[in-house]
Amino acid sequence: MPIDPTRTFRPVRIAVLTVSDTRSLAEDRSGDTLVGLLTGAGHELADRAIIRDEAEQIVARLHAWIDDPEVDCILTTGGTGVTGRDVTPEAVERVADKMIPGFGELFRWLSYQTIGTSTVQSRACACVTRGTYIFALPGSTGAVKDAWNGILKDQLDSRHRPCNFVELMPRLQER
Repeated sequence: MPIDPTRTFRPVRIAVLTVSDTRSLAEDRSGDTLVGLLTGAGHELADRAIIRDEAEQIVARLHAWIDDPEVDCILTTGGTGVTGRDVTPEAVERVADKMIPGFGELFRWLSYQTIGTSTVQSRACACVTRGTYIFALPGSTGAVKDAWNGILKDQLDSRHRPCNFVELMPRLQER
């Protein structure tokens, strides 16, 4: 999709949350990948954290960033599979005002082109809550790259036409 060079790029302030029972900051390749992709595109890293696959902890972290006026968007990586410890989608649903089902659908379609039918194991999802976007991505670096390059890079670019998530930001809390 085209970028309109006559429009002004507006950087988005993005927080990155890695959900993992085993990773530390030193081993967080997916989080590092997201940070590199978003800053490389001209966006600002608002904050970064790693927490365990515990729904209450995820919900608490999401609420803290949703309430922070310096965070426009949250990208999570990890915890979107189907095992018993994978609870990120449930946590996202608990904080969601409006789900964005097309994100998960499009992610799985893009992912299918890379990993085939294994994509059915992904429960990637997205929502908007109190004016903040949340995108929950799988924990692999390949999935993070697929989501960023195939969806988020354009939808978080205010110059993307015919429309993008950034231009909707001022209207997200309308009633």
